[in-house]
Amino acid sequence: MEEQKNINLSINDGESFFSNEISVNFSPTNIFLDFKCIAPRVDPRNQNGPTFSMKHNVIILDPYTLKQFSEMLEDVIGRYEKEFGKITKPKPIEKVEAQKKDMPAKTKSNIPAYFG
Repeated sequence: MEEQKNINLSINDGESFFSNEISVNFSPTNIFLDFKCIAPRVDPRNQNGPTFSMKHNVIILDPYTLKQFSEMLEDVIGRYEKEFGKITKPKPIEKVEAQKKDMPAKTKSNIPAYFG
């Protein structure tokens, strides 16, 4: 009879993280998903302009795993839309994007990326 071996597994649950912006970069061997949470902060000591707080978590995947992840996301999005309806861009973002189109180039560069 074969001897049964026990395996001990320690799981370190990470913290939940809200992301309102993501950037993606790559190297020849890895894809980098940088999930960011950017929020304005009020800092009365800073008179030079607005203050933003940014937290971010980077996920590094090899290209094959990213492809599997992409297929899984497509499946989940399809099932979500079948149950709850088509996912559309929120109206406030559409409004800001429309306003941004009519702005001079100098003004556009001063608008944080998470506003479109």
